[in-house]
Amino acid sequence: MMRHLSSRVSKGILSSPMAFYRNGSSFSMVSRQAYRSSTLQQIVDKSPRNAIPSDFLKWSSLGCIRTSKFASGFSPLKQKPLDSIIDMERAKEKSAEELADIWDDYHLGRGHIAASMKSKLYKLLEQRASSCRYFVIPLWKGSGYTTMFVQVQAPHILITGLEDYKARGTQAAPYFTVSYYTEFAESKDLVLVRGDIVFTSKLTDSEAKWLLDTVQSFYLNDVRYKLVERFNRETSEFEFKDVLQALEMPIM
Repeated sequence: MMRHLSSRVSKGILSSPMAFYRNGSSFSMVSRQAYRSSTLQQIVDKSPRNAIPSDFLKWSSLGCIRTSKFASGFSPLKQKPLDSIIDMERAKEKSAEELADIWDDYHLGRGHIAASMKSKLYKLLEQRASSCRYFVIPLWKGSGYTTMFVQVQAPHILITGLEDYKARGTQAAPYFTVSYYTEFAESKDLVLVRGDIVFTSKLTDSEAKWLLDTVQSFYLNDVRYKLVERFNRETSEFEFKDVLQALEMPIM
């Protein structure tokens, strides 16, 4: 089986969000979700049918860098510690909303996307993904659909192209990885999210953001989650057209 996937800084809060970050550097990529909103935005996309593999991809160890190597077999995604990205002591002094704003602002325009969410939503995602890790998401590319294969294994999400999986099997590499940071889940009711586009030739930043928002919507929306359950537990009953309909996309 395959294993192992905000807003503006207030002017008076901090002169520069860079003051929170170690060495002013970034390490991976993130997709952003507004901390203030518990409702996941609805998203639209497309992809072909007949594309559920009989066996699932095994991904190897992945460092959070664009040039990661992959081999057959599996070991967990290795994310960079949060305290090597931000100044934890200064972060503790900020409210959840301020910290979410700073986190998002820091990644803006740096080849990264950032997200944040309430801890109860993350716990729901984690709980649902524990028994239903896999899903397929249609992504519109130019004039047609492409299907992305998703694995949610908290605190990570991995996404690759289904055709790459079918062609390369255990050697297939994720296009996009996401990490959830729970260090402030209890004290601020805040989970910070950071993702990395491993192959920029495969996904744009906006497509990666769309994919993260969409994956989360299928795990956190009760109606959409039924499709995730069907894909994992009743594969023979799963119809890809139902995903298209959920996303209000035409069936091609």
